[in-house]
Amino acid sequence: MNRRTFIRTTAMTSVALSQTENLFALEAENAFRKNIGIQLYTLRNELAKDPGGTLKQIAADGYQQVEPFGFPNCDPLIKGAKEAGLQLNSTHFEWDAVINPKDTAMSDFAKIVEKAKDVGFSNLVIPYLVDGDRKTLDHYKKIAENANKAAAMAKAAGIQLSYHNHNFEFQPMEGGKTGYDIFMAEFSPDMQFEIDVFWVKAAGIDPSALIKKLSGRVSQLHLKDLKEGIATPSYVTSLPNDAFKELGNGIIPMEPILVAAKAAGVKHCHVEQDQSPDALASVKQSIAYLRKL
Repeated sequence: MNRRTFIRTTAMTSVALSQTENLFALEAENAFRKNIGIQLYTLRNELAKDPGGTLKQIAADGYQQVEPFGFPNCDPLIKGAKEAGLQLNSTHFEWDAVINPKDTAMSDFAKIVEKAKDVGFSNLVIPYLVDGDRKTLDHYKKIAENANKAAAMAKAAGIQLSYHNHNFEFQPMEGGKTGYDIFMAEFSPDMQFEIDVFWVKAAGIDPSALIKKLSGRVSQLHLKDLKEGIATPSYVTSLPNDAFKELGNGIIPMEPILVAAKAAGVKHCHVEQDQSPDALASVKQSIAYLRKL
């Protein structure tokens, strides 16, 4: 065998082994697909009209768990989820209880933790930062300090606290650093990340690479797809409505994300689509796509 043939054969073998490992890894983590969740913000309009019927429909479509929003003030979602047989592992909550606490004891967050424990949630997620809370790196440092304190409180109750990203956290600020750089450096071991792959990609970053970089620190994922042709990096959250696509209808490859998630120790994955002209049809399409991977 000459040198050229050897190199070509070795390269082909390497690719084949890599593909086999990926397929094996994806097969081994079927729990993600079998226990796929949905962030209920996707269906906010439908839930406002018929919470019980909407939740029964997504259960019929094959979703096994839901991630509510607006906790602790979302009792109809919790009640409807339980009646539909859907698991409640995680919820987004009213973030000012941590970001802008009314007292040093974080008494509002303590109440949220207490109710979350009563419901049976294992995860609480900080979902958003308004513009005024994220203007400088010092803002992000203060948020990290508050989040670490809250994470310790949650841990004492057996609950994991995480932070859910958009794209603005990745915008370079003073000295080229980003808010997400601050979080990665200053979050305590008690504090984790819920990675939204759409917003990571919108910021011009490879979601799989970020998941690998944060291995052991990512509690959950939000799975959603980005329309082809959207200019990146973008750091504004006011993207066109049609930028949000069903899984498989955009440019984000989901298989390597799921493989990376398994390797990184991610517990739960939730489908989300911020905008859709027919949200129930969209989430049905997305779960069908995941089951074909």
